[in-house]
Amino acid sequence: MSENDKDYYQILGISRNAAPDEIRAVYRRLAFQYHPDRSPGEESAAKFQEIMEAYATLSDLDERLRYDARFIETQPTIRIE
Repeated sequence: MSENDKDYYQILGISRNAAPDEIRAVYRRLAFQYHPDRSPGEESAAKFQEIMEAYATLSDLDERLRYDARFIETQPTIRIE
C-alpha cells in the first residue's frame, strides 16, 4: 500500500479477520451515524464516503482478497538471525 491508500479496516474499526456479518453490522451503524441527511456538514459527508468505499471493498470477497494482498505485499520483511 502506498501512503495515499486508506486502511479500510481502521475506517470501519474492525479487525482484519472480521466476518462478513460483522462488517455489515458495523457498516450499517456507521452509515446511519454519518449519513448526510442525519449529520449535515462536509466532514460527515467525507466520512460517509470513506465508510461506503471501505464497505464496498471489504464486503466483496474478491475485492477484499485483492486489497489484503496489496497490504501484505507492502509490509516490511523482518529477518531474525
